[in-house]
This record gives sequence, structure tokens and C-alpha cells, in this order.
Amino acid sequence: MKKLSFETKTLEEAKQLAVNKFRVAEPYIHFDVEEKKTLLGLKKTYNVEATLDVDVAQLGLKTLEAMFENMEVEATINVDQPSDKEIAYTIDTDENPVLIGKNGKTLEGIQFFIRNLINVFTDEHVMVLVDIGGYKANRKKQLEILATKTAKEVAKTRVPVKLSPMNAYERRIIHTKLSEWRDVVTSSEGEKPDRYLVIKPKKR
Repeated sequence: MKKLSFETKTLEEAKQLAVNKFRVAEPYIHFDVEEKKTLLGLKKTYNVEATLDVDVAQLGLKTLEAMFENMEVEATINVDQPSDKEIAYTIDTDENPVLIGKNGKTLEGIQFFIRNLINVFTDEHVMVLVDIGGYKANRKKQLEILATKTAKEVAKTRVPVKLSPMNAYERRIIHTKLSEWRDVVTSSEGEKPDRYLVIKPKKR
């Protein structure tokens, strides 16, 4: 969790400093305070250590629950946190197609929002995955099949193949799938939002 240390003349000043620095509401911050006085005891200051105090996985869950409640969408949400740097939310609703959107664009927007929210509270980047109706799990299988099929073709013909534009998550799936192949290499090319992958024969 993010942490700050500073010295102030009043506790109110310390709280305001922490809120401004962290850019979150005061209830999310824990304060450890040490009072310091001058030799004559006429003046005092405060050594303050402010720490963001929030369970980020639960914060993401509550945010998703509130989001769907405001949309009047019934949702079942499961949370998996394999490590401190990884959180996955699997969601099933009565409006899966609408929330996934064309080519997963709406789903990507939801994930982007939750990821940015969670990373406000952490020093190290946390990988956040949001999946609705198994869309990303199915998409991952499709991409891995595409990667294998295309890699075999490239290895046989020695001709590079350019794939359609993909987001960073999808490109990473193919990079990972082919990372140990001896005959091909992958590279991301182009500019956002139209970055794409090229599968090339490995130089002999």
C-alpha cells in the first residue's frame, strides 16, 4: 500500500495533505501520529505516517456491484486473487451481450475503469482482469488456436503474417503462446489503437 510521512503543525493539516497527495477520501487513509513538543513545551508539531488502508480486491468488487445496481442489472460476481499483483473478476449477468459490447469494447472499458481505480491505492502495478459471461476465456482459446495455426503456416512458408489489430491483453496471449516456439517470433507493430502482431519466421 502507498505510504507517506511528513511533519505538520496540526492534525487537520496532516489529514488534508494526505487527502491531496493520495487523491482519495479520508476514510481510505490510516494515520499514525507522534506528537513532538519543544523543550519548553510551548509549541508542538506532529510526525504523521499516512497509509492507504483498503482491501483493493473488495474495493473493485463493491464498485462493480454498485455499477450494475445503478444499471439495474442483476449480476453474480466472483473474485480471485492469486497474488498481491493480480486480481480477476468473473461476472455473469442477465445482460452479458450488452455489457461485453461489440468486439468486447464495453467490457474493456469496465476493466480499464476498475484497473485504474485499484492502482490508485497501490505502489506496484496490479494486473486486473474482468471477464463477463466467459467472453475472455473463450477469446483466449480462439487466439491460442489462431496463434498455433498461423505459426505453423509461417514456419512452413517462411513468410511473415500480419494479424488484425488487437488490444494489449490479446497480443500478450499470442506472444505468450508462441514465446517458446523455435521456428517463429512475434512482434507488436503499429500505433495505438491499431497496434497489431506480426508472426515472423525465426532467422536460421
